[in-house]
Parts: sequence; C-alpha cells; structure tokens
Amino acid sequence: MQFSLTTTKGLERRLEVTVPPEQVATEVNQRLKALARTARMKGFRPGKVPFSVVQQQYGGQAHAEAVDELIRSTYSEALNREQLRPAGDPRIEPLQATPGGMLRYAATFEIMPEVKLGDLGAISVERPTASVTDADVDAMLLSMRKQKPVFTKVDRPAIETDRVTIEFEGRIDGELFPGGKGDELRVILGAGSILPELDAALHGMSTGEEKTTPARFPDDYGAKTVAGKEAQFHMKVASVESQALPELDEDFIRGFGMHEGGVDEFRAQVRTSMENEVAGAVKNKLREQLLDGLYKGTPIELPQVMLEEQIRELQVQVLRRAGVQKIERAEQLPPRDPFVEPARKRVALGLIIGEIIRTNAIRVDRAKVEERLDSITGAYPDPEGIRRQYLQSREAMAQLESAALEDSALDWVQGQVKVIDKPSSFTELTGFGKQQGDSTDA
Repeated sequence: MQFSLTTTKGLERRLEVTVPPEQVATEVNQRLKALARTARMKGFRPGKVPFSVVQQQYGGQAHAEAVDELIRSTYSEALNREQLRPAGDPRIEPLQATPGGMLRYAATFEIMPEVKLGDLGAISVERPTASVTDADVDAMLLSMRKQKPVFTKVDRPAIETDRVTIEFEGRIDGELFPGGKGDELRVILGAGSILPELDAALHGMSTGEEKTTPARFPDDYGAKTVAGKEAQFHMKVASVESQALPELDEDFIRGFGMHEGGVDEFRAQVRTSMENEVAGAVKNKLREQLLDGLYKGTPIELPQVMLEEQIRELQVQVLRRAGVQKIERAEQLPPRDPFVEPARKRVALGLIIGEIIRTNAIRVDRAKVEERLDSITGAYPDPEGIRRQYLQSREAMAQLESAALEDSALDWVQGQVKVIDKPSSFTELTGFGKQQGDSTDA
C-alpha cells in the first residue's frame, strides 16, 4: 500500500491510497475460496464446486466486498502511520477499482484539532458563600403554608385574595362561543387567572349576586377563535370564601408526606433540603464560570463535521420538546443560526474537557457516580426501583460516568484558577421569593 496526505484547508485532509493489484487479487481470492467451501450450485455437491465456476458466478460480489474491506483496512492503517485522529467519517472517492487491477481511492476527512490550554491562573471565578438562616427557614415554611391555604365561606362582598365560585356564560355578537359557559368555576381574585375585566367585576360581589360585564380577549389568546374579540359575560356568584394560612401543625406536615416526627423534625428536614439547594446552586455557579473561562481562554479551531452534528442535535431537541417525534425532512428543523454559537461552545468545551481528562489521566470517581445516581433517584417516589433501572442500563450508567468524569475535570480546573469567595444569601443564590413575591395569594 502507498499513500499521500495533503492538507486541503484548515483541519481538512485528503488521503490518496493505492493498493497494488496483487494485494487486491489476494483479498478477492480469499473470499472466493471461502465461498467455494459453502457454495451450493446445481450439478455439484456442496463444497465441490470448481473454483473457476465459483469465480465466474461470484467474482463481481467478491471483488466489491474485497474493495470495501481494503478501503476500511488501508484507511485505518494510514491513519495509524500518520498518527491522525479523524473528527468524523471520511468521504470516499473511488479513483480506480477495476477487477484485476489496482485499487486507488481518495478519503477526505477532518482531523481533531490540537488543544492548547490557556493560562488557567489568569481565570478568576467567584464562589458564593451562604448559609441557611432561621429567617430563611421561616420564609420557606411560610411559602409552603401559602401553597395550602384554608378557605372559609363568608357572607360579605368579595375582596382581593378571596376565592369566588361562579356560574358564567359568555357571548360574542350574541352567540355563545365554544367554552363560553361553565358552572362552579373557582377564581382567586387578584391572581390573574381570568380576564382582567371579569376579575374587577367580581370584586365587591356577594353570594347570589349576578352581573353582566364586557371583556376583551387578548390578541395572543390561546383560543384563536376568540382572540382579540369583544365578549359579554353574565356571571352569578355561587359562594365567596376567604383564605387564611393553615397552622404549622401535625395535620399540615402530613400534607407534605411526613407521617413520623413532629414540627421540629419537619423544620429540620426543610433546613437540610435548603442547605442542599444552596450547595447545588454554588456548584452550578462555579461550573458556569469555569466553563466560560475555559471557552474564552482556549481558542480552538473546530471540525465542521462536529459543529454541524451538534447544531442538528440542538435543533432536534427543540422539536422533541415541542412534541414532534418523527422528523422526516430537513425543512422541519428550525433555522440553524440561533444554534450556531451554543453548538460551537458545546463542541469546543467537549474537546477542551477531553484534553484535560487525557493529559491529567483523570479516571472515573465512583463516589461521584454514586452521588449523581442518588441525586437523580432521590427525586422519585420509588428511588430503589429507579436505581435498579439505572444500574441495569449500560447506556444510562455510561452517561452518569461521563458526567462524573467531567465533574472531576472541573474540580482539577478549579484547583488551577483564582477562586474568590463572595458573601451571598439563600435568596440571592436560589431566587427564592422573587417569583412568589410577598403576597399570601394561593
């Protein structure tokens, strides 16, 4: 075998290989001999078909198979000699493959780039430091109580935060529209669950009172048949209920699945859960900064084949989340431009992390694998059952091991960069309270 290697552009290489006719003939004859031992043809006993007859009958097939095998083996041999790592499958261009003659082909492919880590000591990251205070626990317990308000019927006009049960009928141009009629609809006033005009009209209404009020559906309303249209709603109040926070007692904590231990034990469990959330938030913030620092500090040329593969994977993920299961045409995919930079970052970081793992001989830490497995299975009602499923799945465990290996690589990186502790709080780290606000609304 002879070959020549040229650089076409960037990471792309063109490999031209010549296999002498003698080597091709040897490969073809080996295949024909194997066929002769098992060939069944009329007039001959199994295994007794003359070689010339086998050659005439199966020569074309044997040559095609031999060419495929020689391309595979010589391509691999050339890569080993040149110590090249291809980034993807090659494009094979047959140049000469006539039976009885030599084999010539060209293979075009991209190679993996050289990764040179930047000065990790120049990277600076902030590590949030926070503890869970008694006030944080109190705020969390208050939020949990708000999730389970107690409603009591009252004989007075409805006010903000009351739960009002109504019968309603809505019409557009005098006609009842689909979904425009209902009984026993429960509405928390001020919660924004119904059209604003209807919410405002219900304020001040009492049990048994009726009212007709106009309301306009937003232009972007989910039901297209009524979006942007004016409607008249007739409403009748069936009941008005005030809401209050439940007591933090045994009955309350049983509603959160705790059937043993008292309020103090429940509070301790809430604190532990919050401390775990803080630890996870700190880890995630550090991880984001470390990855950003590696990406920005390590310029790297990316193989186009890997970039395109990642772009398509991100496009497919978007469709999957939208409920599309069958993707048959490229036209179904969303525009690629928004995915180029995220894909570039993913591919680059994959190569950088891989180089860190390789050069530092980092191995899978079984404790980190177990930690990740516990974190996943602990979120299910039957953690032991889910754990068994993971342990029985080679693919699932391989993903966990890969993630644990990346964790170890980032631990190593963290030891090389400047880490500055920054005082923080539970609320700042987790965003708790920002979405809930201070209201007692359900």
